[in-house]
Amino acid sequence: MTTAGDIMHRGAQWIPAHETLDRAAQLMRELNVGALPISDENERLCGILTDRDIVVGCVAMGHDPARVTAGEMAKGTPRWIDADADVGEVLREMGEHRIRRLPVIRDKRLVGMISEADLARHLAKDQIASWAQSVYATTAMH
Repeated sequence: MTTAGDIMHRGAQWIPAHETLDRAAQLMRELNVGALPISDENERLCGILTDRDIVVGCVAMGHDPARVTAGEMAKGTPRWIDADADVGEVLREMGEHRIRRLPVIRDKRLVGMISEADLARHLAKDQIASWAQSVYATTAMH
């Protein structure tokens, strides 16, 4: 059985909720990533911050990224997967919630992230096609 831990990118890092968005952008540049899990004071997942969140939700709104915190940008219920979860569970979680990045947790600690690139490297073409359709398919507008 292939697990989330088998396909994840190891070495993911948190951005603490109290850190500013300019620091988050610097960390994204240093790590060469487009998203960071946000941790609360107990190092528990409280959201995910993307580069797009910083640009669209802060800069384009005229706010100063040196004054807005990662925690202020955290929205909704963060999704995550246990490192021992089967890859089918990973695909269901990402597909049902239409997400492209999924933090991987073991013993309540961040151990990695699963991204589209990780799926492409480790899964069969039919699995990727099915997942992509669930995440990117648009519903008909009436």
